[in-house]
Amino acid sequence: MPFARKTAPRRLMLSFLQRINEVRRQLRDQEAMLVVIAFALGGLVGLAVAGLHRLLLAAQGLLFGLPRDAALSALSDLPAWPYALVPAVGGLVLGIWALVAQRIRPAEIVDPIEANALYGGKMSVWDSLRLAWLTLLSNLSGASVGMEAGYSQLGASLFSAVAQPFRLRREDKRCLTSAGAAAAIAAAFNAPLAGAFYGFELVHGSYAPRNIAIIGAAVISGTLARRAVEPHGSLFHLPEVMALPDTLLPLFIVIGLLAALVGTATMRLVSVFERLCQKSRLAAWARPAAGGLVLGAMALASPQVLGSGHDSIQVHISQNWGLAAVALLLLGKVLASALSLGVGFRGGLFSSSLFIGCLLGALVAQLLVLALPGLPELRIPAMLAGMAAVGAAITGAPLTMVFLVLEITGNFAFTVGVLTAAFIASTVVRLTFGYSFSTWRFHLRGIPLLGAHDVGWVRELTAGRMMRSDIRRVPLHQPLALLREELPLGSRKYAFAVDEHDRYAGIIDMATVHDPEITELAEVLLAADCVIGADAHVFRQDNIQAVLDQFSRTQLEILPVLDGPATQRVLGSLTEAYCLKRYAQELDSRRSDEIGAP
Repeated sequence: MPFARKTAPRRLMLSFLQRINEVRRQLRDQEAMLVVIAFALGGLVGLAVAGLHRLLLAAQGLLFGLPRDAALSALSDLPAWPYALVPAVGGLVLGIWALVAQRIRPAEIVDPIEANALYGGKMSVWDSLRLAWLTLLSNLSGASVGMEAGYSQLGASLFSAVAQPFRLRREDKRCLTSAGAAAAIAAAFNAPLAGAFYGFELVHGSYAPRNIAIIGAAVISGTLARRAVEPHGSLFHLPEVMALPDTLLPLFIVIGLLAALVGTATMRLVSVFERLCQKSRLAAWARPAAGGLVLGAMALASPQVLGSGHDSIQVHISQNWGLAAVALLLLGKVLASALSLGVGFRGGLFSSSLFIGCLLGALVAQLLVLALPGLPELRIPAMLAGMAAVGAAITGAPLTMVFLVLEITGNFAFTVGVLTAAFIASTVVRLTFGYSFSTWRFHLRGIPLLGAHDVGWVRELTAGRMMRSDIRRVPLHQPLALLREELPLGSRKYAFAVDEHDRYAGIIDMATVHDPEITELAEVLLAADCVIGADAHVFRQDNIQAVLDQFSRTQLEILPVLDGPATQRVLGSLTEAYCLKRYAQELDSRRSDEIGAP
């Protein structure tokens, strides 16, 4: 009986583990279960987005003394000048909070794009909560950024956290991370198509049939959850406007070209302000407060430079501002957005790019009407095209921005023009600047990423993982005759020479050692006389791309794997043929995962 009592808990534990493993197998083998999980989690993300949005509006109303139902960026002027100090005070709180958090956990926060590109969709929930909180603080302060970065970070990390314990395939984890970010964007804008393509274009980096149902379920659930909490409909209401003739298509081409210029300038300005802060020697924690003072001063002229700019878009759709006012506000919003990010406020340019594009479109329309007075109503279609074009230029996701503009306005009459402007803007930026805002930030941090395409497996497939350890080390001073005896012809193809400190000294081709033409000299020659490739080697942490580059440079068919640059001890060897085979196998495996092949 005592023995039975002792074994009962163990049996229960084994039974529990067996069930967990069975669930894991089902999740890996059945796509339908991943769809169900995505739908359930998408609803949670939608509710979280709705809750954060309400909290933001209520807190901004208190901090800035806004009238009931008024929005910060829709004001014509601040209720009183002391409210201009809110960005500075908020920046100070943000800076101190970020300083403390950095000392407690100094690691960089991994966003969904970086997670999918380098880490197979793995994200930290605690780091994501920290980023969401910093983004919320920045928006409460009135910084010219949006909450979308915080929303997508939370959504992606929630999906990632659920995926990790089930040990899903790498591609499935990447897909769920993309679905979480997509659900957040869909809920934020009540735009399921835009959310889905945000997941495809920005976070996953590709469009694959296997991902459609999973990401689709997440965005549908997220959108429905947001609609259940808040009234739904088009985010912006447009006046009735007649469709434009096809002869005015050049208008949208011009908007696309100008949007590329404005988008590139905005991204570069962020770096300019960062460098100015560094040169000023101002402490990092004080930079948001200093930037907040400048933002507050700008807000005294127009509060529309504050916040994400959503409500300002509706103001400019409903009211036709003068040419000079639109031009000044456009310049102010570009500077405010770049300054906010440059001094350390957290957030993204996703929302701000929509408002910048709206102003750019209005400006172009007014200039054309001045030059050609007989033109039809251009302002509304030009504003829609500008929103999509600047958004595409900054985010690098043209289809996402096109669907977003069409969904949030409920107007498809100008689809061709909006598509034209967005495609031209994104193409020009890609060919001239080469980065979207997210990849530009990676570039500045020294991370060579051009998107969310999965390149992490390349970093994980290292020389240390691929090498063969059954190698032969030969001292440089060993006589050739003795080496011939120890390693007869045919026993090994290569050996590796080492010096008296056991450091790598070169490759020894055994065919050369047994060359009949040097038989008479074998008694006087040493192993050092047959060494080649003394500077040809790889380290065990080098990834397969670096290894293949080294093979190409040295033109050798085998390379030693060393433990590190300090000791240079030979651990193993790699052949070029094997590395090429492994590389091709991994590529084929990734492609099969993407298309859902067995």
